[in-house]
Amino acid sequence: MSNAAQAEKIRAGNGFVAALDQSGGSTPKALALYGVPESAYSSEAQMFDMIHAMRSRIAQAPDFNGDKVIGAILFEMTMDRQINGRPSATFLWQERGVVPFLKVDKGLEEEADGVRLMKPMPELDALCDRAAKAGVFGTKMRSVIDAASPKGIEAVVAQQFEVGKQILGHGLIPIIEPEVTISIADKAKAEELLLEAIKRHLEALPEGTEVMLKLTLPETANHYKALVDHPAVMRVVALSGGYSRDEANRRLAQNAGIVASFSRALTEGLSANQTDDEFNAAIGATIDSIHAASVAG
Repeated sequence: MSNAAQAEKIRAGNGFVAALDQSGGSTPKALALYGVPESAYSSEAQMFDMIHAMRSRIAQAPDFNGDKVIGAILFEMTMDRQINGRPSATFLWQERGVVPFLKVDKGLEEEADGVRLMKPMPELDALCDRAAKAGVFGTKMRSVIDAASPKGIEAVVAQQFEVGKQILGHGLIPIIEPEVTISIADKAKAEELLLEAIKRHLEALPEGTEVMLKLTLPETANHYKALVDHPAVMRVVALSGGYSRDEANRRLAQNAGIVASFSRALTEGLSANQTDDEFNAAIGATIDSIHAASVAG
């Protein structure tokens, strides 16, 4: 598996990154939206079987391929399972031309200074080793910003870059994700502070180092253009963050050089009760709309 080919796909590919990494906490909600109520499963194991079936169905849809989907972020359990009889990461790259990433964070701490830092990740080195062996290209980890707090935002960005360097040490490309909550009153101010903090930390990276960024769609179009153009940034992707797919696509299309990395907006409108033809048509239309918004800038 060629890292160089995967890097080129992410750097220059004409498409978006699918987020298939709902974790244990968000799985019941994701399944409910997919038409699978909590009464349909009686154990965590059954629940994870059902979410894997949903992800596998998406990954095997005819339109889920490298023409429009350049990458996919997996949950750890998805990496450890198979899609169509092949290890998930291998299937995505070799069968679909989609670059595999792995969600590595273990959730969030309680809020402090207007932000929620990532919980400690004592198993990160071992997980990165496993991911590299499985053919995963990079990782993703999420923090949350709930206020325009200079101290809090600096803490979030510092932690993200510190862990990012640890991940880079394993030959993996980290997706740094400091999510700004879309409903906060001071969102635009938080985004100003975030931009400055990220720029400072990018400048401190060793020359030749590349990371990716996953950011909330900003209040001001092209607010993050300096990051899109930064030599240390392989690609900037955007999260949907609770916006409807239409609103997320509308905002995305206004931001040149940023492509989507949607999770809930990707699975919106999909149902376990759909026939394969109905399901493939629905995911195909979704992929087309997200791709169009991703390349519009």
